[in-house]
Amino acid sequence: MTDQDRERLRRTFTEDAELYDRMRPGYPPQLYDDLADLAGAGPGCRVLEVGPGTGQMTVPLAERGCRIVAVELGPAMAAVAGRKLADRPGAEVVVAEFETWQLPPHPFDLVLAATSWHWIDPRIRVAKAADALRPGGSLATVSTHHIKGGTEPFFAAAQRCYERFDPTTRPGITLEPASRIPRDSAELAESDSFTSVVFRRYAWDATYTAEQYLDLLSTYSGHRDLDATARAGLYDCLAALIDRRHGGHVTKRYMTELRLARRAGAG
Repeated sequence: MTDQDRERLRRTFTEDAELYDRMRPGYPPQLYDDLADLAGAGPGCRVLEVGPGTGQMTVPLAERGCRIVAVELGPAMAAVAGRKLADRPGAEVVVAEFETWQLPPHPFDLVLAATSWHWIDPRIRVAKAADALRPGGSLATVSTHHIKGGTEPFFAAAQRCYERFDPTTRPGITLEPASRIPRDSAELAESDSFTSVVFRRYAWDATYTAEQYLDLLSTYSGHRDLDATARAGLYDCLAALIDRRHGGHVTKRYMTELRLARRAGAG
């Protein structure tokens, strides 16, 4: 992805913050337990969250007693997150670009990026996360993958809808099982600032009506970036599959992955 593409696509999330907040799935409870065990994400833990969106992960961490500075690029997204955190004085939402935001003088115990790490400039993100952490602190990135499972016949047929209406679609794409999704720690292994990379994975299902599924798709940058005519054709094709072949509901299987590394130095 070029710098221009990344900048254009990551700003599409600010176009409908309320829809994003309503439709984007949260994260499995076990993830928060593992963050507590592995990174001390509990009462008093100082957290820098990069790209919190509308606060899907920020709110549960604040409820667990974390003290959070959340740096969000989009003002509309930040406004929703701030509203949800209004009764949490230990949580602050800052509207800024992480790459150019000035780090505060006191280091953090945890730097967290939940479904946002890939939008941050790869030339900057690891080094700046390290600079933000105390020695022994943790960098945690959370990614979400659509994997094989759920209503598999729908997703196989949906591929033909994408090939028809989305010119960027590679032919013959199929969903992979979780075991085929690689664990990627290359950028951390190349850095002298981090050690002890660990992974945790969580598979789970969510069921959607046709309307809900199309609303979900409208929170993804690739769908928002489609030409309006192509997007309408794609959505009509997908809705017809859900309503006519699958009784009005489909189930999508997700795999959430936590990748955590320790800041080098004495903890």
